[in-house]
Amino acid sequence: MIGLSYSFLMPPTVFIVLCPLAVLLAFRYPRQGMRLALAASLLLYLSAMPIFAQELSRLLVTDAPTDAALRGAQAIVVLGAGIHVGDGDRYPDKLDALSIERVAWTAELYHALSLPIAVTGGRIKGSTSSLGALMKQQLEQNFGVPVTWTEELSRTTFENAEYTARLLKQSGRDRVIVVTHPWHMARAVWSFNRAGLRAISCPTPGWTTKFPGFAGFFPNLGALQQTFYDLHELLGLAYYRLRY
Repeated sequence: MIGLSYSFLMPPTVFIVLCPLAVLLAFRYPRQGMRLALAASLLLYLSAMPIFAQELSRLLVTDAPTDAALRGAQAIVVLGAGIHVGDGDRYPDKLDALSIERVAWTAELYHALSLPIAVTGGRIKGSTSSLGALMKQQLEQNFGVPVTWTEELSRTTFENAEYTARLLKQSGRDRVIVVTHPWHMARAVWSFNRAGLRAISCPTPGWTTKFPGFAGFFPNLGALQQTFYDLHELLGLAYYRLRY
């Protein structure tokens, strides 16, 4: 889950903010203001182009797991995405759509491979339940899939890996299938490998869309959202490599 203050500074969100600010600037500094408005508008248009989002996503693609790699795994780890925060009374916290997709894919892998499952994710601001607890509940109650390990303290992808590694190593398991979305997989696999586990990427399917011909040059909201995810992950991966 990306905080409000952080997402405000992330491209392409920052381009939306710069457009009206540039117009205001133009009242006092016409040339500089118009240049800034034009640059922000063009960058925003580029960010919303499907063909740009597709090419950006290619930078985050990880290799598809082989059957042999999947068979050699010792556990499945699913990372939480976000929570729809409830009111603490009548409306409880619920997993968001991204988390549900990851849980559903994990259930499919469980039925195919019969491996024990670890769920990982702490609370987000305002929630009373952790991502780990909600995913465990969803898997066991709605999918009929048992959860062996539940990690509920992590707040970042690196902490997902670090805290889950401690649980799995106590059981003598170090080769794990990592479940998350394709755009998040590169940072997740890097983090789990860094934490001392041997990570096998197995992203949720169905996130690759091709736009033939000129359709890829016409902006749409889906491409803008994908660009946001991709840029967030590329910057996050660079930050992790510098910090850890």
